[in-house]
Amino acid sequence: MLQPSPPRKRRGRLARSGAASVALLAVAGYLAVQYVTGGAGAPGCEVASGEGGGTTYEFTPEQAVNAATITAVGTARKLPERAVTIALATALQESALRNLDHGDKDSLGLFQQRPSQGWGKREEIMDPAYSAGLFYDHLVEIPGYLDLPLTDAAQRVQRSAFPDAYAKHEPDAELLAAALTGRSAATLTCDGRPGSTPEKGPDAVRAALVRDFGQTVLRPAGAEVADGGDTGAGAPRVAGASDGRTVTVPVSGGGSGAEPTAGRAAEPRGWQLAHWAVANASSLHIQRVAYAGREWTAGNTDSKWSPTDAGGTKGAERAAGPVRITSTR
Repeated sequence: MLQPSPPRKRRGRLARSGAASVALLAVAGYLAVQYVTGGAGAPGCEVASGEGGGTTYEFTPEQAVNAATITAVGTARKLPERAVTIALATALQESALRNLDHGDKDSLGLFQQRPSQGWGKREEIMDPAYSAGLFYDHLVEIPGYLDLPLTDAAQRVQRSAFPDAYAKHEPDAELLAAALTGRSAATLTCDGRPGSTPEKGPDAVRAALVRDFGQTVLRPAGAEVADGGDTGAGAPRVAGASDGRTVTVPVSGGGSGAEPTAGRAAEPRGWQLAHWAVANASSLHIQRVAYAGREWTAGNTDSKWSPTDAGGTKGAERAAGPVRITSTR
């Protein structure tokens, strides 16, 4: 008489089914963690063209921080937007805007610079501000670099085995450069989900501003540093620079945290600082950024810049004032 199929086969099928369910749950859990923490697996940030047309580029909070640093270092040297675009396209190709601690042979960092080839010590190259500055040092030495095709200018600095690889990143680099230099207003947004780093506050924001823009970033034009020296974060103490959780960053001619001057339009410098703050929102636990009558708030469903008053954005921009960056604590 035929015997029924051994139960162990059914158990095997059940076991495989259970294992698959566990795997799916694990993947779902990982994705959930990535969403909550703003991890590298979730884009989290977007930059749009200021000229309309629907052109956008999505990227991660980590990439946003590094792109903002590269841009700030370039503009602090008073380099034109084209130089920033070249630097951003180069970093997109070399590291995907990630500060890598590995690479081909001894290549490191955002630009995959090599200690053995005279680019500096390992710890120096792993400092994004240092590596960006070193890239610009070499770029400006190239005669007529602003008039060269982007891939040629980048290759003359990098001397890559793939000299034509930089060109494909030019459109995305142009979008990033327009927003992060402040030429395109209110075009960069992020979800602003804090990562797993310890809680941070205004001191961390001030220190990061000084790191990327230099010691005078918190000092209004013509102002003197107040008595008491530097803050514990290494930033200059400036009258009106911080009020509770809010760091007030003066825009050129904006006064020491004063009320907006009537008739003064929003400036690219102001939008650069505002976009920098949004790009650093997850890493510095920034809750809100306000400038020129518009406000970005972390955790909003659409993460967009919204008018801050009933008068509308155009009226508010005529009195831009300083940039206000509010931390979560």
